[in-house]
Amino acid sequence: MPTILGQNQYGKAENRVVKITRDGDTHHIKDLNVSVALSGDMDDVHYSGSNANVLPTDTTKNTVYAFAKEHGIESAEQFGIHLARHFVSSQEPIHRARIRIEEYTWERIATSDGNSKFIGADEVRHSFARKGMETRVSQITYDGENWEVISGLKDLTVMNSTNSEFWGYVKDKYTTLKEAYDRILATDVSARWRYNWTSDEQRMPNWEKSYEQARKHMLQAFAETYSLSLQQTLYQMGSRIINSRSEIDEIRFSLPNNHHFLVDLEPFGLKNDTADGAVYFAADRPYGLIEATVLRDGVEPQIPVDMTNL
Repeated sequence: MPTILGQNQYGKAENRVVKITRDGDTHHIKDLNVSVALSGDMDDVHYSGSNANVLPTDTTKNTVYAFAKEHGIESAEQFGIHLARHFVSSQEPIHRARIRIEEYTWERIATSDGNSKFIGADEVRHSFARKGMETRVSQITYDGENWEVISGLKDLTVMNSTNSEFWGYVKDKYTTLKEAYDRILATDVSARWRYNWTSDEQRMPNWEKSYEQARKHMLQAFAETYSLSLQQTLYQMGSRIINSRSEIDEIRFSLPNNHHFLVDLEPFGLKNDTADGAVYFAADRPYGLIEATVLRDGVEPQIPVDMTNL
């Protein structure tokens, strides 16, 4: 029985594009996941393998990043309109373009007052937390006499769009990473902190207030630290909590380094400099994983190194 070709489409799915717009010291983020699907006069490529009418999917990917730089991202809808119009109008064989966009929303991190005792507490307008991702966690252990309360959070995605560098590291024959003097620093915070309340004879902490304050100090430290490494930022986040909350003795972090790489737009005649707002490729794998415990001086660690089951 003869066969015929039915509906078909092709394109590049899930192009992660992050556009940073700099308005002086105030930065704005557009974080999109863009999928392109094209259809039209594509019979020959299926029947005979002729690519005469095929725009490579790699080209559609490049177009997404180039358009983010050339046209900006006013909104997901407007960006999709630009892309769809371009693909259909510039390529005669393409009759239909479908652009699907997921947008990840970020909100600004409120920093501490300008007269704070903490270094770097001036107004910051380049630090963000992604909305709708955080999960609060707690583990309570009681043996009939003693209590152990470990609280924390996971999946709190944060980003600094500047004030982060990474250079001066060890280099060997396998090193290809270029030193960075103005980079995006982003991570998904997983943190657990242990309270020093262990007995009913002690005054019990205000758990709600303690969580809110620990989270606040963590985020403020992330925003206000000029980072030369994610390790340095981690230590500042933990130290700020320990120094600000007397009921917490220990905190452990697991911080993946969510890499953002500058996209090479030179083949399209476009400069992609951080100074005037850049376009980045957001890579979720592989990632650096930074983990450490911060302790009050004189306290022995009790939070497990592996927090998988906490």
